[in-house]
Amino acid sequence: MQLGMIGLGRMGGNIVRRLMRGGHSCVVYDKSADAVRGLAGEGAAPSRDLADFVHQLDKPRAVWVMLPAGAITHATIVELADLLEKGDTLIDGGNSFFQDDVRHAEMLNAKGIRYLDVGTSGGIWGLERGYCMMIGGDREAADHLDPIFAALAPGRGSIPATPGRQGRDPRVEQGYMYCGPAGSGHFVKMVHNGIEYGLMQAFAEGFDILRNVNTPAVPENRRYKLDLADVAEVWRRGSVVSSWLLDLSAIALAEDADLREFSGHVEDSGEGRWTVFEAIEHDVPATALAHALFARFRSRQEESFGAKLIAALRQEFGGHAVKTE
Repeated sequence: MQLGMIGLGRMGGNIVRRLMRGGHSCVVYDKSADAVRGLAGEGAAPSRDLADFVHQLDKPRAVWVMLPAGAITHATIVELADLLEKGDTLIDGGNSFFQDDVRHAEMLNAKGIRYLDVGTSGGIWGLERGYCMMIGGDREAADHLDPIFAALAPGRGSIPATPGRQGRDPRVEQGYMYCGPAGSGHFVKMVHNGIEYGLMQAFAEGFDILRNVNTPAVPENRRYKLDLADVAEVWRRGSVVSSWLLDLSAIALAEDADLREFSGHVEDSGEGRWTVFEAIEHDVPATALAHALFARFRSRQEESFGAKLIAALRQEFGGHAVKTE
């Protein structure tokens, strides 16, 4: 099949490469001419602008937008709405807010353009490992583009079958699923990323405890100089906490157990916040996910005013010693 890709960053570019490896053809566009030239050199069809991009696609067209969530994605979808035609399909595969998908679907459906929101997980490893995809929107469009999703998905691999799944959609076991109407794909991906925040925070806190058991604050007869890279590695082998995130932890710690390259400043891309907002709206106690999000906020403060106030209060009510700046 043919797919048009707008946005050739780390994930968009590799999605194109994986599709071409699977025998599909791709037309590509990006504001960076160098990115377009690079993929053209690998076999993709380049385009000068969005009009040229749409012109090169066979009807009915399939366009995948892989851009940062928010204004740039919205502006691109609005511009495409005037270039695409009835029967074409537009996919937002970025990390858009699911409520934006509902609005985009309504706008495009009024023109006869089918809309899919595809929550895409796999990061920079997706080219080799494949992408886990959570698909919302027009069911017929999703079924029509099934060869595209099948080529991008990781496949069953060596993961054992789950007992009791007989009769269910087999595509789920390949690593992609149709979730429901517009917005549902990004909703599932949003919660996935919220959970990811919590898992990452748990590993971070656990390894911090392991590292700090060998400090002067611990009695000498209870200090352990643990090899964190080896701890991560042994946990990968049959442990109940084994996971891809642990695999990545093992890689990072094997390269440098002190992680000297990193500052500890941790950003968030939005999905963790949206997950907590949804938990609040629906009265769901998401304490671990909220804590993980707030821990990221704390990582960006060299010296928290809140922490200073706690220290001042401890001195006021208990006479506890404080460390001055």
